[in-house]
Amino acid sequence: SLPPLRNEAAVRVLQGRMKGIQGHCNSCYMDAALFSLFSCTSVLDSMLFMPFPLCDRNVQGILRDEIVNPLRRTGFVRASSVMHLREQLTDKGQCSSFTNAEKDPEEFLNLIMQHILGIEPLLKLQSGGQKEHECYCYQIFMDKQEDLVVPDVQQLVERSFLSSDLKLVEIPSCFIIQMPRFGKEYKMFSKIIPSLELDITDLLLDSPRECCLCGDVATLECS
Repeated sequence: SLPPLRNEAAVRVLQGRMKGIQGHCNSCYMDAALFSLFSCTSVLDSMLFMPFPLCDRNVQGILRDEIVNPLRRTGFVRASSVMHLREQLTDKGQCSSFTNAEKDPEEFLNLIMQHILGIEPLLKLQSGGQKEHECYCYQIFMDKQEDLVVPDVQQLVERSFLSSDLKLVEIPSCFIIQMPRFGKEYKMFSKIIPSLELDITDLLLDSPRECCLCGDVATLECS
């Protein structure tokens, strides 16, 4: 197993031509997801070493040995390696379009995390005081807002949670966020600035916060 790339090593290994995960046959949704999950962070490395029989050993081996380790070692993954994974997902997911069609990243993440590798949901959310629900990633949904031209991730997450009346039930171990960029035809934003840190203080359910007027512990929240 190879550690994720950090700082100068990440720049040296990942920058330049023929770097990243090679695209082929509408694989962009999977390429981007895998790069985000494994190139520079180890938070989900447990997926690569889950004990059998809790996970599918074949899929796990392809993910670890043909995608993650080459990405961290040389900064490049061949399209044939991703296609090998897509073929296995087609068999396991009983969905023939995994090898040729553009899919929603959430569908890919749910299949590989829940049904193949058997890890617990990463997020617990509650909407408007309703029963909490669990999921593996959060997709940002929001109406077009004229004051946001080039937003950052912090702004998008806060406004999306506000418009959907959502709260995080607990601090997640890993917060996977899908940006609001929909297919080839429509882009809500031409660019989104990555927030290198995410402040989720105001997104947590029942977390103690400071009153903006008196400085004591707040008892009321105004959206």
